[in-house]
Amino acid sequence: MLSLLAVGVGIAAGYGASIFRDLIAVFHNLAFFGELSRAYDANAHTAASPFGAWIIIVPMLGAVAVTFLVQNFAPEAKGHGVPEVIDAIYYKGGRIRPGVAATKALASSISIATGGAVGREGPIIQIGSAIGSSLGQATMLREWQRNTLIAAGAAAGIAATFNAPLGGLLFAIEIILPETSGRTLIPVALATGAASFVGRALFGNTPSFDIPALANNALDLNSPELLGVYVVFGVVMGLAALVFTRSIYLFEGAFERMPGNDYLRHVLGMGLVGVMMYAFVSLTGRYYIEGVGYATIQDILENALTAPWLLLLLFVAKLLATSLTLGSGASGGVFSPALYLGATLGGAFAVGMQHVAPWFELDVATMAVLGMAAVVASATGAALTAIVIIFEMTRDYHVIIPMIIVVSIAYYVRQFLMADTVYTFKLTRRNHPVPGSLETNLFMLQKASDFYDPRVVRVGNSRGLAEIRRRFRRFGRQTPNVLVMDADHNIQAIFSSRRHYRLTRRARIRSWADEHMETDYIVVGADDMIFDIVGRLRAAKCEVALVTADGRMSHPREVEGVLTLSDVARSSRLARQMERRRPKKSDTGRA
Repeated sequence: MLSLLAVGVGIAAGYGASIFRDLIAVFHNLAFFGELSRAYDANAHTAASPFGAWIIIVPMLGAVAVTFLVQNFAPEAKGHGVPEVIDAIYYKGGRIRPGVAATKALASSISIATGGAVGREGPIIQIGSAIGSSLGQATMLREWQRNTLIAAGAAAGIAATFNAPLGGLLFAIEIILPETSGRTLIPVALATGAASFVGRALFGNTPSFDIPALANNALDLNSPELLGVYVVFGVVMGLAALVFTRSIYLFEGAFERMPGNDYLRHVLGMGLVGVMMYAFVSLTGRYYIEGVGYATIQDILENALTAPWLLLLLFVAKLLATSLTLGSGASGGVFSPALYLGATLGGAFAVGMQHVAPWFELDVATMAVLGMAAVVASATGAALTAIVIIFEMTRDYHVIIPMIIVVSIAYYVRQFLMADTVYTFKLTRRNHPVPGSLETNLFMLQKASDFYDPRVVRVGNSRGLAEIRRRFRRFGRQTPNVLVMDADHNIQAIFSSRRHYRLTRRARIRSWADEHMETDYIVVGADDMIFDIVGRLRAAKCEVALVTADGRMSHPREVEGVLTLSDVARSSRLARQMERRRPKKSDTGRA
């Protein structure tokens, strides 16, 4: 049944991608030419608008419409979408409100169509994920099944957009899925297949870009010097991805600190983008930075845009325009801007090498392709996805080895300088961290007796909250777990030791109790596995497990200790730290 639902999600995401593209086309033609038409090719440059300098107003009008939609219908639609999908999986039980899909489609299509320098992939991912979550909620699926359908929708959106089913599947594995197993991968794979079928029927069996045959002499690693060039190129791309990620959130913070309301901030940001658009079209005849930017990327891949200073200017301008667009409050993705930045900087690097070291025979298209993969991989953290998507676009096996080298270097440069990706940095700022990797935690197979806190004190509720706080003030950080009992020896509340030391400074007794008192708990046995206990805690939607000898409790004095989800999380981090710090055999032998 889950697989059948995933196929339905894939089909819906494929048609959703088509509707989303049509919305962009309609709004774009209305905004730039005052025409009602669906004719629009993202890979071709937009002709100069008959509105002249008044084109500056178009992004500002779009900003008003986007802010209205986001504020009144779905605040989750603001931004680039993927962080909200990840947040729904890890912090909302796989629940995304049904209205998010429609609002995201409208808001993002208006942002892109009116000149916002953002992409359409992030919105399609969020739209597909919202469809999957809504279907999972309507059919009353369990949390892991809803998460699987969310991942299926995200993968289907990538597959339909890029005609890259393998890339979509890997994106779900690297970024979305909290669990990788047969029961989750098969439905996601089916969804990508269904979406690819729909996408090819609607858009044709062609990739997003028409990439000519790449110069194989620049891809063959026939000298150590060429390998060194790719290493240097990877470092440059990693730094570019770092600047890209930092810039978006730097501008977001700057706009949030500005006086005024969301309408004023977004209109100001998009007004600056409008000025940049008009400046480019006046000087070059092209808008260049508006929208998804596929036309500029196509020019670079066809070696039609090779002026190094113009390529560097476009890199800086697109970086600034994307930061202004997303930072001020637009709705749109970061995938396309990352491709744009990689292509322009990669092309500029190739032209520079042609002058400095012409014997390497690096051509613009080849380095642009490698740059696209490197910036996407290092900025998003989806390294395998970037490699496979670019390979599915080029169908050229010679590009694989150089791409692996460049992507790996770029990824580790960004990771060394900044742990978060462009997706997770937003969640970290929200204090919603997500795992950096999926791994088997062997400590989860250990027993509760190895983890619980044995410090337990039982008090009657007749003492009152003030007396309880006064009695344990002297313990400080060594405060035991407090079980508050009624006259019939039933546990009414629990104050866990991990929180209690922070409470003694509170002046308001009632707020102290309401915020930190636990009234829900489960009873587990000392020999129960941590894995099973965590599952029971999540099912019961509580934080505390009381540990007894056999998992039954007739009187509070049978409680041997207290185990919380925080204890498990802390032990998980400690286990990983110990594993990283574990001495090697050679070190042990010398000691």
